[in-house]
Amino acid sequence: MDFSDDQLERYARHIVLREIGGAGQARLRAAHVAIIGAGGIGCPAIAYLAAAGIGTLRVIDPDTVSLSNLQRQILFGTEDIGKPKAEAAQAAARRINPDCHIIPINARIDADNAATLLREADIILDGCDNFETRLAVSDAATRLRIPLVSAAVGQFEGQIGVWRGWEPGQPCYRCLVGETTTDPARTCAEEGIVGALTGIIGSMAALETIRALVPFGTPATGKLIVFDLLSRRLREMQIPADPACQSMLAQA
Repeated sequence: MDFSDDQLERYARHIVLREIGGAGQARLRAAHVAIIGAGGIGCPAIAYLAAAGIGTLRVIDPDTVSLSNLQRQILFGTEDIGKPKAEAAQAAARRINPDCHIIPINARIDADNAATLLREADIILDGCDNFETRLAVSDAATRLRIPLVSAAVGQFEGQIGVWRGWEPGQPCYRCLVGETTTDPARTCAEEGIVGALTGIIGSMAALETIRALVPFGTPATGKLIVFDLLSRRLREMQIPADPACQSMLAQA
């Protein structure tokens, strides 16, 4: 597998897993993951994907680090306030694992540029905080035929879905939410959010990304997993493909 001695030691806990092994670790090293948002979800996801030995992480975020981010965005410290999040995430990921190549993109992704910013990725992890961006990313992922792991959080609840909408019978993210638009009142600044929840959901999103790259266990494709931290409940729902979904019709 052409690993150095240091790499064999670094990834030893993966390599001894029958479900991953040396071949799986080599696939992770060759993988290119695009991450939308270096926020509450993106920060733990970036940390665990870099530590896992993902070869390339493309981090897309237009914002800068603010003091209010530090309650949950664990890649950043007080000294990062005012820095572009994508670049601060790059520096943090390099500290975690110098094997991981980080491409910071200080830009807002939208329907016009999504296909360009996401092309050549093996998988997309979307942890952004608004529906317009999520739909633009979903449509581009379906059009480009790139698997999408989508994660969201609010107050004490989080959700994760894995979407492959170009495959027959499989839903995309738009099948789940339809033509929903962002409600400006429904933001974490307005509603609040418990910081540790973003760590749970971001870590789970990283796990589903790794699972999609090195298949093991039961796939989560086409399912929505909902975590309710107030009641400590987890629900899993199979989402049907919407025959009227505009993104799906575009693939026909």
